[in-house]
Amino acid sequence: MSMSAQLGIGFMRALSHVPLPLVRGFGAILGRLLHTVALPRRRVVDTNLALCFPDKSPAERRRIARETFVFVAQSWLDRGWLWHAPPEVVARRIKVMGAAAEIEEIAHGEAPMILFAPHFYGLDAAATGLTMHTSRPSTTIYTTQRDPMVDEWIRVGRARFGNVITLNRVDGIKPIVAGLRKGGLLYLLPDMDFGRDQSVFVPFFGVPVATVPSLSRFSRLGRAKVVPILSRVVKSGYEIEVLPAWQGFPTDDAVADTAHMNQQLEGYIRTMPSQYYWVHRRFKTRPEGAPPLY
Repeated sequence: MSMSAQLGIGFMRALSHVPLPLVRGFGAILGRLLHTVALPRRRVVDTNLALCFPDKSPAERRRIARETFVFVAQSWLDRGWLWHAPPEVVARRIKVMGAAAEIEEIAHGEAPMILFAPHFYGLDAAATGLTMHTSRPSTTIYTTQRDPMVDEWIRVGRARFGNVITLNRVDGIKPIVAGLRKGGLLYLLPDMDFGRDQSVFVPFFGVPVATVPSLSRFSRLGRAKVVPILSRVVKSGYEIEVLPAWQGFPTDDAVADTAHMNQQLEGYIRTMPSQYYWVHRRFKTRPEGAPPLY
């Protein structure tokens, strides 16, 4: 148990009592500082933006990059109140909106459903906001953190409300599919580079990108509809937009389904480009023979 982890978690607990404007102001200062000093990560962001938005001017991409570091810091600090503030405070700061039928089904339905939650910075707020309002079993897949204390803090925070089952990636697909077939929810974030194994290369902003076809696979095996969930950082907290379920998905072609997922994601990102997780090396795994991009 590291002293730094103890101090960090203690700081986040204390931050849950601080008014939101002050938390966000501190996050803005921290984000601008990170943009200045975290040069390797800034190069990742700059590369991603140049690949995905070649039509935007360098000045516009720099603005998006600065903003994205602010959202990184603000969303991380927000986990203090998401996971430790009184439930009424959390509920007041998270507004769930969008497709009424899907919102009702998330809360009270019984059919299997996958919540496709792309890596926008509000993804933890979206999970919290939705699990606050449903007793349905909800499975989420997470990556283990190096520090056991931090790992436990994140796992418990994500399971704070509702009936949440947290699974590690090494647990395999059986418990995920079983949960869906029992009428559960799956909160899925498949839009990252998880390496070459089990990935397919499909376009993302016109660039071939290694993408796991798990959304198609789980939808087919679990006989589940797919409902996109978009999370936005706003002044009052977060807006969680529930979109209508995708029609005609999945098909029998997992590669085509995965390309469709990335195409839809591109449209979502264009509505709020600075709120997507550009700090991730999304193009790290390259097709055979292609040069590295980072």
